[in-house]
Order: sequence, then structure tokens, then C-alpha cells
Amino acid sequence: MDADPPTSVPAGAPTGHTALLDGLCDDLCAELDRRPALVVITGAAGVGKSRLVRELLTRTPPSDTPALVARCRESDAPFAPLVEVLARCRPRAGHLPPVTGALRALLPELAGLLPPAPLPVGDPRAEQHRLVRALCGLTASLGRAVFVVEDVQWADEGTVAFLRTLVSDPPSHLGLVLTARGEDGDAFPFPLRPPPHVMLAERHLVPLSVAGTGALAAGLLGGRAVPEEFAERLYRWTGGLPHVIEEVLRRWPEPMAHPTGVPEPPLPAPVRRLVVEGLRRLPPDARKVASAAAVLDDPAPVHLLGAVAGLGEEETRRALAATLKEGVLRAAEGSEGGAYAFPYALARRAVYEAVAEPERPVLHLRVARALARHTSPLPLVRIAEHHRLAGRPTEAVRWLEAAADRAAGAGDAGAATDHYLAALRGGPPAVVRDRVALKLARVALNARPGPQVPAALRQVLDRCSLGPGPSGEIRLLLGLLLRNQSGSGLEALEEIARAVPDLLAVSPGQAARALAIIAIPSLKGWPLGEHRRLLAEAERLLPQVDGDDLRAAVLANRATALALMGDPSAWDAVAELPDTLSGEAAARVHANLAGAATALGHPERARACQTRAWQAVRTHHAPYLEAFVETTDMLAAFTRGRWTGLLERAERAEEQYRDVPDFHAEALLVCGLLRLHTKGQTDVARRLLERAVRTTALDTGIVLTSAAAARAASWSGPSAPPRWTPASC
Repeated sequence: MDADPPTSVPAGAPTGHTALLDGLCDDLCAELDRRPALVVITGAAGVGKSRLVRELLTRTPPSDTPALVARCRESDAPFAPLVEVLARCRPRAGHLPPVTGALRALLPELAGLLPPAPLPVGDPRAEQHRLVRALCGLTASLGRAVFVVEDVQWADEGTVAFLRTLVSDPPSHLGLVLTARGEDGDAFPFPLRPPPHVMLAERHLVPLSVAGTGALAAGLLGGRAVPEEFAERLYRWTGGLPHVIEEVLRRWPEPMAHPTGVPEPPLPAPVRRLVVEGLRRLPPDARKVASAAAVLDDPAPVHLLGAVAGLGEEETRRALAATLKEGVLRAAEGSEGGAYAFPYALARRAVYEAVAEPERPVLHLRVARALARHTSPLPLVRIAEHHRLAGRPTEAVRWLEAAADRAAGAGDAGAATDHYLAALRGGPPAVVRDRVALKLARVALNARPGPQVPAALRQVLDRCSLGPGPSGEIRLLLGLLLRNQSGSGLEALEEIARAVPDLLAVSPGQAARALAIIAIPSLKGWPLGEHRRLLAEAERLLPQVDGDDLRAAVLANRATALALMGDPSAWDAVAELPDTLSGEAAARVHANLAGAATALGHPERARACQTRAWQAVRTHHAPYLEAFVETTDMLAAFTRGRWTGLLERAERAEEQYRDVPDFHAEALLVCGLLRLHTKGQTDVARRLLERAVRTTALDTGIVLTSAAAARAASWSGPSAPPRWTPASC
């Protein structure tokens, strides 16, 4: 393979890489001018060695002899790179020593200028030695020349002998520049030991930093500054290698067109060749280790690489050493216990795509089994993904369900929801699908999952494979999702009402919960008598409710319903709540009660309930409950006059909770009221309050009423206290 591909930057582009090269070139030019001089440049492929050489040559003072640039390649014939470049030079005949006549056969283009050929010596080693002396003599005859030899790591035996001799005794006017891939002097096939009078300058080039990557990208994109997040992603994809950065941006139209969720960039053909050619130079076992690393993806220790590659430990270590020497893999930064990975993401992709398609499923299955045997704690999601890529969807679903169960047990409702949803998308058997759907419905209630979860639950319900118990509970939870997070009031309550007959058949406690939810006044136009009838039905089932959490949910909804009916017995209902509530149930119940107390003008009760809600929600990662408690607290803060910093807090909530209509409307309500009362911005307040009305248009509940009242009051005088939208339990 040729030396580092060119890395061109538009003229005058203000990039960090250009500034770095400018400084290096200035230093090296001064050192190269002090002849004899040896300049040594090392670094990884694509880091910019060849470009630095070109910059150096353009700044070197001109001489009678142009600079000579030879490039070593794999499998070169003896002296091939030297013959290629020296054949084009024109030495002065009077300055050629007699030994250079030995070059007539090697350099027929110069036969007319060279002395007569000496007689053969009959010893191949002696012949090579004479050729080396002749090449050194020819080089010395060039006068004040600059001789560049790139990619010396691939030099053939004859070229190595020539360079060793030249370094040990360079002509007095020669400037010699050598480049090689690797770390400093270890990159060369012979020791670099010039005499003391030779000026020696060594530079090891390293990839750009994240900031340098962003600066180079800005120059390549016409001087436009790039966001730090984009620079970080580009650095991960390219490893900060200038050549790779340039090739990626050259073939990637509008790379910053998607500010979020940017897909991986294209894999340019030159970058693919750069990686694959390095792969081909590896011995067979080392290629197996590289393929294993590509399929594993994440940094991996020796035992995992060996297990996937199918090699023993000693074989794996020898193979790994070869990949490290070639630069295909490297020790992972910040890893403990010796993990290894690719230097950049596109290199991994190139190696992965080089793995034959029929072999990939085999390797993915090996990875899944190796991770299950050799890692702790088990990376359940990774194992599931490798089973999927191995063509084993049933096993993938099983591991995803386990990952979701673990996340749910740890209180991470968001992760659990994502994993259960992925398991459903994997097409599990009916019995697994129904079980996973029920788990999904339970955990999603606290996760702010978006519309994909209700859609998935409806698909399961439509298959009619569920018994009445799971079917009723899923419908109940689906209704709660729609009510609390989608703002679909009437549709949500209809789903919950459809669940009641199934729940009555198998779980009176869940049926009581469903009836108590429907009993909460939240839809315009329902007569109070209907709410009282539904609540009475729920109360009749209370003696049959088992379990503290379920009983607490029913009692909390009952208390909320009574409060919003204006019934003074609401606080007697609160007193019946069990004291053993904890976790998500406690957060939901006490946030509901804090909102009701705020709406009814009981600040001390509201404060006590809110404190308990915060304590409960902070022990779990439940995004919906966190948002619920936060917006409830904002409304309480407004009504109690705790306005310092509240506008900024409400504006953050307005931005953050746009996917939950009720919470978004409450944040808009607080923003509008504060804009009106603290800043006198009537027009801004009007727009915000009108948005609050529109946001809850599908659920004409308490927020809509409060926002409408506040909007009317904003033109005529102080607003009434905001009312509260309950989140059913």
C-alpha cells in the first residue's frame, strides 16, 4: 500500500491541523537545513505523515537538484523504491565514483552517465554490498539534495541495507527524511544511530483531539463552526485521523443536517482500503482476532477475543500482538484489565463488513455465549442483540425480557420500557408476547414512553389470545397511559371502562381501582351523580382488595375523587391510607394528594404530601413520576408565592415535558401567570395561556378550566389560583 493518502485542505482553511503542520514545518525546515540532517517522522496510517513531508518540501530552499521522494511498498523487488526515484535524477558525471558503474544494470536510464561496469564478483552478498556502496555514491553526487523515503516499515532487504549505510555515514550535504508507521524508532527495521555530527530531528504525529477534529471539520466545511457534540461524534468515528476525517466529510453531504440522532457517516472506499489492506497483512490467527473484535464491538479482553476467535490463550496473545503491531487494534483507553478495540469506529465497521456474510451469525452466536459465560454482571441487552444477529429471535427475546426485568427491579422504568418494547418487536411466541405485554403495561406507566407503547399494547389486545385477567389489567393500564400521558381523556376512560368486566371476573381489587379512576372528575359535561355512582361501586369492592399498593391506589383515587367533588370527607379518606407505602406507589399517591390539597387550599397538607412524594421518587428512575411530582410542586410553589427562580424552572419544564400534554399544560400555565404577574407581559401571557388551553383540548379537565380562567383574568385583574390535573393511580 502507498504511504499515507493525501490530506488536502482548502487553501487558507483555518484548521487546527493546518496550524499544527505550520509549526512542525517551521521547526523541521530549520533542522533540515543544518546538513547533514536526518528527519524521522512516525505515526499511524492517515495521521498526516505524507502531508507533512509535502509541506516540508515546499518550504525547503530550492537547490540544483530537486527533492527525491521514494515510497516503499510491500513485496517490493530489491532496491525497487530507490530505482524508481534515482532513475529520474541527473547526476554530474565528474562527481560519480567508479563504484557507481555497478548500477548500469540496475539503472539503465543512467547508463550514459555512469562509469564503466566493474567485473562481477560472483558472491551475491558481495554484489549487494557493492550495489549499496554504489547507491550511496550516486546519492552523494547529487549535492545539496533532500532524499525522502516513505513507509520504511515495508522496505525490502536491499533498501534497508542502503538506508542503514546512509544513516551511519551520510554525505555532508544530504538532507534525509524517513517516515514509517508505528511508534518512534520502533517503527523502523534497523536502528537509527547517526553519527554525532548529524542533525537528528524526530517527530511522532498523533491523531487530532476532539477540538482539533472540530477545527479541521470547520475548515473542510467552508469555515463553518461545528457544534461540540458533532466534533465528538466525528472524533469517535474517525479517531482524529486527518485523512479519515477528510474522506468522510468529502462523501457525506450535509453532515450536520440532523442535530439529533445523527446516523453513522458513510464508510469511504479509501478508508475501507486503508483498513482492509492492513487486515490482509495479518497472519490468519490475527485476522480471526480482528474479526472477533469487530463482532464484539465493545473493547474486549484477551479471553473474550480468544473465545470468539476459537483460539487458545497463547495463540490469542500472539495473534493480538500482530494486530497491535499493524495498528488494526489497540489497547482501549481507560479500560481495566487489558481490553482491546479498534482505533476508531469506522475501522471496526470496515473489518466487520470484511467478515464473510455466512460467518457473521456464527461469530455473533459465539459472542452471545462467551458474554454469558465470562462477564459479570451479564450484559443482557448486548447478549440479546448478538442472538438477534445470529438469527435466533427466541433467545434474543428471552434475554431482552431479562434485561427489562432487571431494569424494572432496579427502579429504572424508562430502560425497562424500552427493553420490553424491543422484546415485543422481536416477534415472540404468544405466551411470551402476552406475558411481556403485561409487564410493559405495568412499567410504562412511570416511563413517559411515547405513542409506541399504546400502539404495541393495542396490537396484543387485538390478537385475543389473553385471558380476562391479563386482558383487563392491560386495558386498565393502557387507559391510564392514555389518560395520564397522552391527554386522551374520553378514549382513555372508555378503555378503562372496557376493562372493568374482565377485572371483576378475576381481580376485584383491580376492578375497584378502575372504577375509582373513572370516578375522578376530569371530563367536562359528566354529571356529578355519575361520578358518585362509580365511586360507590369502587367502595363496595374495597373489602375484597388485597395488597397494600393496590389498596393504596384505590384509596388515593377515592380521596382524589372526593376532593375534586368538593366533599369534605376527602381527608378522612386520606387518613385511611396505609403507612407502609414506598417507591413508585408512594410517589404517585402523595403527588396526587399534594395536588388535591393545593387545589383545595390546604398548603400544610400539600407540603407534607409533596415532601413524601419527592422522597419516594428520588429512589427510582421513573420519568413520568418525576415529571408529575415536579409539575405538582411548581403549581404549589406558585400558589404559595414561592416565585424566586420559578419562571426559569417552569420554562425548563415546558421544554422538557412537551410529550405529556397535562404536564406541558401545567408548565405553560405557570409560565403564563408568572409572565403576567412578575413581568407585566400581557401579550406573552395570553399566548402561553392560550397554548395551555389548546394543549389539553382532547382532555377538558381541570387544567383547561384553570387556564381558561387565568386567561380571562389576565385582561381584567389578578388571576384565580390555578387548579390541578390529577394523575390517576
